[in-house]
Amino acid sequence: MAAFPTSAPASAAQREAAPGLRRSAWLALVLLVLSALLLLVGASVGSTGWESVLRMRDDPTSWQIVVDIRLPRSLGAWLAGGLLGLAGAVAQGLFRNPLADPYLLGSASGASLGSALGLVLLGSSVTSLNLLYRLGMTGMAFVGAACAVALTVVLARNVQNTLRLLLAGVIVGVVLGAMRDLLELRHPDILQAMQAFTLGTSAFVGWEGCALMAGVLLVCVLATWCCARLLDGLTLGEATAASLGLPLAPLRYGLVAVLALATGTSVAQTGLIAFVGLAAPHLVRSLVQVGHGRSTVLAAAMGGVLLLAADILARWLVAPQELPVGVLTAALGGTYLLWRMHRSTRSAGGL
Repeated sequence: MAAFPTSAPASAAQREAAPGLRRSAWLALVLLVLSALLLLVGASVGSTGWESVLRMRDDPTSWQIVVDIRLPRSLGAWLAGGLLGLAGAVAQGLFRNPLADPYLLGSASGASLGSALGLVLLGSSVTSLNLLYRLGMTGMAFVGAACAVALTVVLARNVQNTLRLLLAGVIVGVVLGAMRDLLELRHPDILQAMQAFTLGTSAFVGWEGCALMAGVLLVCVLATWCCARLLDGLTLGEATAASLGLPLAPLRYGLVAVLALATGTSVAQTGLIAFVGLAAPHLVRSLVQVGHGRSTVLAAAMGGVLLLAADILARWLVAPQELPVGVLTAALGGTYLLWRMHRSTRSAGGL
């Protein structure tokens, strides 16, 4: 008799959570199917279209176009979007703000400054195919992003006060952005290459970059899954998170490290891509209501689908030329968020 009251609430909670879990499983399946279809479409979009895909078995040139250029670019766009989607979900959960994005802690400005320094030291040809050059540029961008986040944490003194952390991130972003602008004025020959980085592109992602992003994405997913209880607790307030008996400070530092690692790796490979990290968690929350463990994984998949679809659209709209994918995501993402804001305003006004 004593065991019955404790088992009944647990069963009720499980029944309430079951629909959300089923919907999240269906959403994950849909996103996986969409990802596979978009990868297939991405392999066919280019100046030669489906012809290269149909002739790749017999034509070495077509094989090289599809396998060495289109496929790594498409997969790289999906992985970069996945990193941004996951980082956006972590940022919104950590700061308890649905408008938080992966670039809040100054990582974008740090990566931009690191890339500018790399162009000055290694040369200003962003289209260079030399492996050492590409690794050097990627490393400089990642180090810049990591140093920016570290500087933000130092200025904030700790990660417990989220408002102080946000203010420090804004200050670091402005200062590092000004330093990048001064460097560009001092070395005007890097302006064109920096423009490609600032506008965002997946055109220079190769199989090495895909392998790096896949490894980082796996590490970040596992780390976020382990910290999901903290994110769930923070949605209900600091007191609730503390009542879980978790080491708050170490877990916060871990989530900040995940945010820096995911953002820095993505920015280092594709440049600055706007709104993917902000819109992907919003879309997931509008479709399913689950804990942060599942929602961050779904946000990563949603971010991959969004960026890959935008990359395909950027290559197709003005073919044989292409639009910078960062410009396209900014336009589409801004339109979506304005629509959501308008819809929320109408609902609040009872219209």
